Amino acid sequence: MAKAKLEEIESPAMLEEFYRQMLFIRRFEEKCNVAYRLGKIGGYMHTYVGMEATAVGIHHAIKPTYDYMITAYRDHPQPLLLGTDPVKVMAEIMGRSDGMSRGKGGSMHVYDIERGFFGGWGIVGGHIPLGGGLAFASKYRNEDRVTICLLGDGAANQGVVFETMNMAALWDLPIIFCIENNEFAMGTRLEYHAADTELYKRGEPFGIKSERIDGMDVLSFHKDMQRIVDWTRENQKPYWVEIMNYRFLGHGAADNDRQLYRTKEEEDAAMKRDPIARLEEILLKRNVMTREKMEAIDEELTDQVEAIYEQADASPFPDASEVYDNVYTDMEPEKGH
Repeated sequence: MAKAKLEEIESPAMLEEFYRQMLFIRRFEEKCNVAYRLGKIGGYMHTYVGMEATAVGIHHAIKPTYDYMITAYRDHPQPLLLGTDPVKVMAEIMGRSDGMSRGKGGSMHVYDIERGFFGGWGIVGGHIPLGGGLAFASKYRNEDRVTICLLGDGAANQGVVFETMNMAALWDLPIIFCIENNEFAMGTRLEYHAADTELYKRGEPFGIKSERIDGMDVLSFHKDMQRIVDWTRENQKPYWVEIMNYRFLGHGAADNDRQLYRTKEEEDAAMKRDPIARLEEILLKRNVMTREKMEAIDEELTDQVEAIYEQADASPFPDASEVYDNVYTDMEPEKGH
């Protein structure tokens, strides 16, 4: 889908699209959790439940499939929004041969390079310099692409983040560092792992424009991100933004002990900020939708996700003979590269 103009975003059609996209992500991620508990998904898996407004708001602020995007291991929604076949996404998460990487990447390494999505990386903070490299490439080629580099609040403490920020500021790279601050890193509260909990300030010593915005309200968040993306594209300089989120589930699908680091009362209070519920209230208040239509959309999307899952589950596992395929290449580089 082409990037919507700012004035179109709050039209009834766009509000419905926001709602459908956020709800689809929620139901897709919930199904992934079920599949994990059924033993259909191996290794580690991290879902986006509670953070849907961030993915949707960013998607509508960039030029989809033209701008670059790179993230860590909470990486399912981005390709879904960019138009990647959801069966291929689910199949990859389930380690099946019909996945985008023939089942060899899994949940933590989802890619769709043709659509400008470069993953999906399992090493905390390891993708940050790669994001810098993408921005450097577009700058070098005199393109007007913007690179969205997503990272968590825990990754914000990695040393390579500061090295990349320094280079981005030094070379005026068109990159937006987006901290998805869901408050707990893996299972450690922000105030226990960050000496300064106002993470948005970390761009200031490098002369990088920096701010903190609400990632739980899709409409206000989109407006903020649109402004930030437009500024970065126009000025071809970096931006550092802290996006305040709250993940409703554990760090990963295997995290069943989140009450060890947060209270039930805290979770209940956070649920009142549920981005989907907040948008539902807006839809009702503006007479865009009735509860009955919302329920019908929910049923439609739930059935769609179930069909996606069943199709992915029917895909075979990669053959053992392929274990060394695509591990490295001995191809000679093209001249001039």
